[in-house]
This record gives sequence, structure tokens and C-alpha cells, in this order.
Amino acid sequence: MADSKVEYPAPDCLAPAAIEAKTEAAGVTKANLPVAKAFLLAMFAGAFIAFGGLFFTVFLSDSTLGWGAQRVVGGLCFCLGLVLVLVCGAELFTGNSLMVCALKSKKITLVQMLKAWVVVWVGNFVGALFIVFLVYMAGIYKLNGEAVANSMVSVAAGKVTIDWVTIFFRGILCNIFVCLAVWIGTAGKTVVDKVVGILLPIAAFVACGFEHCVANMYFLPMGAVMHACGYGAKVAGADALNAAGIAFNLSAATLGNIVGGAVLVALGYWFIYAKKSEA
Repeated sequence: MADSKVEYPAPDCLAPAAIEAKTEAAGVTKANLPVAKAFLLAMFAGAFIAFGGLFFTVFLSDSTLGWGAQRVVGGLCFCLGLVLVLVCGAELFTGNSLMVCALKSKKITLVQMLKAWVVVWVGNFVGALFIVFLVYMAGIYKLNGEAVANSMVSVAAGKVTIDWVTIFFRGILCNIFVCLAVWIGTAGKTVVDKVVGILLPIAAFVACGFEHCVANMYFLPMGAVMHACGYGAKVAGADALNAAGIAFNLSAATLGNIVGGAVLVALGYWFIYAKKSEA
């Protein structure tokens, strides 16, 4: 009698429990990276996110599109940043919130995690600032009759003229979306899986105006440079684009991103898929 056993195709993505296990393993790797290597990988991530921010502001300079279309398509443009981070390999501060999974399973220490976070945060900032320099020297802001420069100021000014608490909560919402995008990217088995999977979460957080600290490491200095060059003089709040305004935004966005990613996503999924039942 012929064997009637049916063979089903393998699933096209990892199951949630397998994603959590893979996230823990990645957390261990990140915690044990040499400082120099982690810093360089973080610079790449800061640069990649800045590329997404540049793409976003260039697109936003077209004032003929309606507000909704600008936000949605602009959000898709910004996805370039996380696509580069996940596919090319880099260390992104907001995504590294998921290291909490490895911490809770006692595979890394709190000191290791915090050290990794600090190194990556600083590296992201340096990478973003390097792209600000390149964009300025390349004269990209002169595109579209210098409308790109004004859009750079407008985007940045909108981030330093809202109150600290609002930025903080927008930061929470932002990193819920970013970490879920990373979670989906981890589940994917091919480049196409990863790219398609992250498009909607990232486009959504950009369209909704949430605050991403690494993106702001590019948006705010770029806007400040453009304002110093005389652009965006009529943009409300542009005068707040200075060191104090940048620090104000980044402090709130960073803390909000930590809460959104580390507490609401990482801890939640760790509790569901990794926490062992107590006898």
C-alpha cells in the first residue's frame, strides 16, 4: 500500500516563538560586539536612516501633492533607511531595544545592554551628522528651486516646537512600530520578505508624525544648517533650531523610543513566548 503521508511546504516565515528566540540570539551578539565594530556599524545605521530622511524631505518639497498623499508616499520613501539597516547590516539604537529579550532570559547583563545602547546611540548620531555634511556639500538642498532646503527647515521646526511630553509619547508610538517592523524583518527568510514586511509599519509611523530619535539626529541638524544659511525664514519655530532645541527633542524622543520598544514590545513578546511557566 502506498504511503499516504502528506508533506506540507515549510512556512514562508518564522513563527513568533522562533522570532523571539532569534531576537535573543541577536541580542547576545550585539552585547558582545567589540566597541569599535559596534560604533562603525552604528555609524552606518545613522547614515542609512539619514538617507531615508533625505529621500523623505526631497519628496516633501513637492507642494503640488495633497497632505495625505505627501505623508503616505513620503513615509514609503523613508522606509529606505530601515531596509538598508536590516538587509545590509547595521546597529540601530531603536531596534536594539529588543535586546531586552536577551536580558530577561539572563543571556546578557544590564551593564552589557546599556553599554551597547550608549555606543550605538552615539554612533548613530555621528553617522547622521556625516550625512548632513555630505548633503550640504553636495548641494542637494538646492533641488526644486531650493524648495528642498525649505522643506528641511519645515520638517525640523515642526519637531522642536511641540512640548516635551508630546514628543515623549510620540516616541513611544514610533518605536512600537519600528520594533514591530524589525520583528517582521526577523521573521522573513528572503530580502523580499523583509522589505515588503517593513513597508507598512515604517510608512505608518512617518505618516502619523511620530518621533524617531535616530531620524531626528539627521532632520534637526540638517534643518538647523539650512536655517543658518538663510532658508525657511518664514517657517514658524525655525529660530528654535539650535543646540538646545535639538537636545530638547532628542531627550524626549530617545526616552519615548526606549519605553515603546523595550517595555511595550520586547517585554511583551518575551513574556508571551519565552517566559517559562513557574511550577
